Amino acid sequence: PSLGPQPSISNSEGDILFLLDSSGSVSYYEFSKVKEFMWDLVRPFTFGPNDVQTSIIHISTTPTMEFPFDRYLSRGTVQQAIRDTQQLMGDTNTGKALSYAKEKLFSNEAGARPDVPKVLVWVTDGFSTDDISEPMQLLKDMGVTVFIVSTGRGNYLELSAAASQPPEKHLHFVDVDDLPIITKELRDAMLDVIQANRLRVVDITSSSFRLTWPQLLSQETGYYTLEYAPTDDLAAKRTTQVSGAHTSLTLSNLAPETTYEVALIPESNIHYFPPQTTRVTTLGEEISPALVLISESRPHSFQVSWAPTPDSVTSYQVLYGPLPGDSAQLLEVDGSHNSTAVENLAPNTTYLVTVTAIYRSGKEKSLSAKACTQEEGSKVRHLRFEDMGSSTLRASWDAADGKVLGYRVRCRRQSGPSSLISVSPQIHSVLLTGLASGTTNKVCVKPVYKDQPGKGLCRMVRVQPATEAPGYKHRQ
Repeated sequence: PSLGPQPSISNSEGDILFLLDSSGSVSYYEFSKVKEFMWDLVRPFTFGPNDVQTSIIHISTTPTMEFPFDRYLSRGTVQQAIRDTQQLMGDTNTGKALSYAKEKLFSNEAGARPDVPKVLVWVTDGFSTDDISEPMQLLKDMGVTVFIVSTGRGNYLELSAAASQPPEKHLHFVDVDDLPIITKELRDAMLDVIQANRLRVVDITSSSFRLTWPQLLSQETGYYTLEYAPTDDLAAKRTTQVSGAHTSLTLSNLAPETTYEVALIPESNIHYFPPQTTRVTTLGEEISPALVLISESRPHSFQVSWAPTPDSVTSYQVLYGPLPGDSAQLLEVDGSHNSTAVENLAPNTTYLVTVTAIYRSGKEKSLSAKACTQEEGSKVRHLRFEDMGSSTLRASWDAADGKVLGYRVRCRRQSGPSSLISVSPQIHSVLLTGLASGTTNKVCVKPVYKDQPGKGLCRMVRVQPATEAPGYKHRQ
């Protein structure tokens, strides 16, 4: 179960374009499920002119942009715009839509930015009335990373050539009802592309903030000089240096509610890198804890985090016990820490967690949250194979325990490309096609749970060469 708002992903910068099949070949139900998938995929992102921007282009008889990249710059407005998107019907002219996407991904008119990563997410039922290979290749040649989600019976070779390489990371086959199975994996792959590539400020408190920047130097090629000062007292400038191996630094002992000018100066002995600057305002004094967050929930443990951690707090007490019940246990945490692991818990149980800050003055402040441990995970059992002829095997397995969201079936072929299939929890068998005669292939089946990885089961299976039926001889 959800334990509160999903943590925001802020250290990212890129333009994400959804290519949405809005043609008549898609049912109203499928269209609504794909919108729900898109909504969930972008839910944690931070939107804005210096963060993530997104847009939608409809695949129809004529491609149509639903809204430009720079129109909706908050999570709430983006999600509402996705909900309000209406199906256009018409023909499935994907090639035209891709050519249109290439134009919009690099145009100021559409709100696209010139120096940020570009990502295209194409959700398709596998059907197109025109050629996609040439316009898709042009997009990839211009630096666009292409992710494809096929909810139908698309041609694997055609789609794997269209997606960015390797296809195992950029191409997904999944029924429309099982899209949530791939949401986190696809989001993480997108994050690998749009990680911020400039000086940024994160983890701002009343007395500190953390600076992050791209890796420009190494231990051997130079060092960084950091200069920072209040904007209303630049003469009070402070300077610090870190080695070229660093990509982040926390500045502390700062004044609350104060704006600072910050400069990062890469001192390279090989190349010249221009200084990067930013401006940041510290927060006002806060009472801790103002936020308690539960994460990394497992059958016997979870992580408790809180914020902020002002210098005036000497220690924290974490009190936890199952609900309902009157038994509780206490953890003591140093005042400089803002998280702790709570362990040796019962699975599938709700706990009440109370974090209390003990101030130097003797005052106390408490905040509570509920946490749920997960069910015990289970692995797939009894993976079996049946020869179906024509280079095809049926893989079947027994159901895993617990609340399974679905299953992931991966086939690593000795000859030919690997494939990954996602199926619903009610399905316990799939057909594996295109297996070359005489090859040995590795097949793995893994259950998918909401908040924890399942344990997979792998088997090697050999496809026997075709032989003559016994008692018959081949006539020359």
